Amino acid sequence: MIGGLLSLISAVTFAYANASVRRGVLTGTVLQAVGISLPVALPIFIGAMLISGGFPLLAGFTLRTLWLLALAGVIHFSWARYCNYRATKAIGANLVAPVQQYSLVITLVLAVVWLGEQLTVLRMLGIVLVVAGPALTLGPDKPAAKSSAGPADAGSVKPFDPQYAEGYLYALLSAVGFGISPILIGMAFETKGVAVGIAGGFVSYVAATAAIALTLAVPGQWRSFRTVDRESAKWFIISGIAVCLSQMFRYMALAIAPVSVVTPIQRLSLIFRIHFGWMLNPHHEVFGGRLILGTVISLAGAIALSLSTDGILQAVQLPAVVVSLLTWHWP
Repeated sequence: MIGGLLSLISAVTFAYANASVRRGVLTGTVLQAVGISLPVALPIFIGAMLISGGFPLLAGFTLRTLWLLALAGVIHFSWARYCNYRATKAIGANLVAPVQQYSLVITLVLAVVWLGEQLTVLRMLGIVLVVAGPALTLGPDKPAAKSSAGPADAGSVKPFDPQYAEGYLYALLSAVGFGISPILIGMAFETKGVAVGIAGGFVSYVAATAAIALTLAVPGQWRSFRTVDRESAKWFIISGIAVCLSQMFRYMALAIAPVSVVTPIQRLSLIFRIHFGWMLNPHHEVFGGRLILGTVISLAGAIALSLSTDGILQAVQLPAVVVSLLTWHWP
């Protein structure tokens, strides 16, 4: 019960983070979004480390663990986040969401190749649905109607013109990053627990922040970064806090509940993302029947990828032929 509630909070805060960063990049740049949202999380992590006793645990991390966590942080919080924000700026958070479900497929493939996990019928079905869902959203669809404008965008009149080629390219690149990082994190931890997870997240955030700091040191980038306006900075700060809270709730949920429970609930962020998009950015997102259908199909695929075959067989009595089909695996 508590694990499911924490997973739901994680899904809601992650969806709000994506909608708020979309609001910020309307006038700000992607580098500004990453450069502001990353450091904002560090004080929150430091507070969580003090409360959970995470700092003493850092001394027990091996060099291999630190290296894998740092690499995962750079890939997830720097590269993948930058690509995510750039895709969001180009086509909106609603269209990015279904494409990013490919990260689950990438994680699964790497788990089979690197970690020796198995490919089951449920996972094969999930892959098909995850691939089919975003395919339905490809191509032009109608932007949100002007009459649906919420209070956050009441003065906006310019229609949203998605840049599909750029948006889908960077959405796929972000999916690659989000798909690789969980494998690296799984390889890094030799012990489990909430405090260990928070300590690992702290290492990843520090490494990612250092990588972005080096990027800002490039001539011309810091000058561009300093031109951020107050309105964009506000939304980038909100997004950074929301992402940080989402990650913490995710680690807490995984510490007390099975992955098969946590992951499907977290995928509900796709639905919440559409809701928050209408609230904050009604004129700067794409809505429509194809988007909703593609999102639902990709969500079903994500759930299929997350379900445990053994858990289903224990919970439901099924005919022998179905049991035989569900228990097939490769290799």
